[in-house]
Amino acid sequence: MPAFSLEPEQSAWCAELRALAADRLRPLAEKGEPGRVNRPLVAELGRLGLLERLFTSGALDLCLMRESLAYACTEAETALALQGLGAHPVHAHGTPAQRDRWLPGVRAGTAVAAFALSEPGAGSDAAALTLEARPEGPSHWRLTGEKCWISNAPEADLYTVFARTTPGAGSRGVTAFLVPADRPGLTGSALELLSPHPVGTLSFDGVPVTADDVLGEAGRGLRVAMATLNLFRPSVGAFAVGMAQAALDATLVHTASRDAFGGKLRDLQAVAHQVAEMALRTEAARLMVYAAATAYDEGVPGIPGRAAMAKLLATETAQYVVDAAVQLHGARALRRGHLLEHLYREVRAPRIYEGASEVQREIIAKELYGELDTTREAR
Repeated sequence: MPAFSLEPEQSAWCAELRALAADRLRPLAEKGEPGRVNRPLVAELGRLGLLERLFTSGALDLCLMRESLAYACTEAETALALQGLGAHPVHAHGTPAQRDRWLPGVRAGTAVAAFALSEPGAGSDAAALTLEARPEGPSHWRLTGEKCWISNAPEADLYTVFARTTPGAGSRGVTAFLVPADRPGLTGSALELLSPHPVGTLSFDGVPVTADDVLGEAGRGLRVAMATLNLFRPSVGAFAVGMAQAALDATLVHTASRDAFGGKLRDLQAVAHQVAEMALRTEAARLMVYAAATAYDEGVPGIPGRAAMAKLLATETAQYVVDAAVQLHGARALRRGHLLEHLYREVRAPRIYEGASEVQREIIAKELYGELDTTREAR
């Protein structure tokens, strides 16, 4: 299947998802408390079978889900994505016992998952993390330190936690652990952000973990993290595309009906050309997201660079499109509760989380120069 073309059943499924998001998920989202985990919303995602699809479908399917939900209900999109991000390491790297214990609840929406990588002093530079896993006998450790900017914290039921097991070893000294929220010594607090996402800090005061809690191999935790991010980064782009499309569609309706200067806003060339530019950039971002997701599903080389390109272009594009939509709507778009006021707050964070735009450029450059060096060595 070409990356730029969806099959009729895929297009129909996207339309069905947008309708479900508007009719069944948005009312639950509106009842939620900003900055808190909306458990009824997560449970409804489970009842609809969408959380199950996180673990049975490929990257393109994930992108279609996130784009479609984002178009009609960003809160539902975020709840779905955070379940996937937090639990994918368990699905991909967990032991049978770990998967059997936690994944049924995640799929049903009764267990909330979280991905705990960032720290107060180690955000974009994940290899610099300092949460210490101090050895305490064979195959036992105590986690001591802090995590920050963790989605779903401190309300999640399980955390994929990345901790340093070998001091001074850089990226090779990190291990991924599955840590239940009820472990002694684990506490946290919520943070208030511009966007209404549930985000918080975690404090580890000698939290006990054992070899039974390790995800993947000891000392190879950043491989677990990067494998997860390579899957989810294109779908962050899909989230952005969904928001951009919602802003574009609202702008088309507004400029076609708004009276101004003896006609409609659409009759002004400056306005029409601005809308055309918004559409152009949105479609270009969508195509890159689909291409990166298809490449991931087909296992072609260069996945990190493709994923970085998709996230970078789509999130930067969405920022541009939503900002332009606000400008064309004027002051009404700044009123609390307006779609564009909501999107304006939502659209800023994706340019930072799961690797800021600057980090994505670094990944792309590293991939390009790596390919160049490989080609030279082969000659």
